Amino acid sequence: MNPTETKETTETEEATAVTGTSGKGAAEPVESTGHDTEVGTAEAEDIEDTEETPRASAGLAAAAAGVVSAGLGVVALSGSWIGTIAAERQALIGQIKTSQGGTPAQQISAIYGDAWHSTALFNGIFALLALIVGLAVFALPQKAGWVRAFAVAGVVLGGLGLIVSAGMYFDIFLALPSTGS
Repeated sequence: MNPTETKETTETEEATAVTGTSGKGAAEPVESTGHDTEVGTAEAEDIEDTEETPRASAGLAAAAAGVVSAGLGVVALSGSWIGTIAAERQALIGQIKTSQGGTPAQQISAIYGDAWHSTALFNGIFALLALIVGLAVFALPQKAGWVRAFAVAGVVLGGLGLIVSAGMYFDIFLALPSTGS
């Protein structure tokens, strides 16, 4: 055997395997080499496009909403800046109303009671928002367990915040001081 002849024979056999034809013109099955052709890749992309995959943004929205719900619940229990400003505003309005006169009971109610109720109202709004957002997270499809944990925390803190706010607003926990008159 001649080394040149062996090389030419091998090249011819490889060309035949790739094209799928033999020297006689008959078509033979082509063996796959494991590489995709451009047509095979395009078909695979079409199949991938038609399959519905869960969107990553839905999981991100649920995660963000769960954290927001827990944060709102904490704010509902600890108080917010806007609640403090509203309470100070009510106290100022009460001072202006009672500066010209008024009974001590009216002064206490106008200066302290209205401010206390204003704080309770804003804390209740934050608690209600925490409760709503936390419950909405349960309606969103998510897979992560920590997202559900944050939503539960938001619902629990929101519910507790609503109870505390209602108690503050209706003077259940601490009543306004009386003047004894």
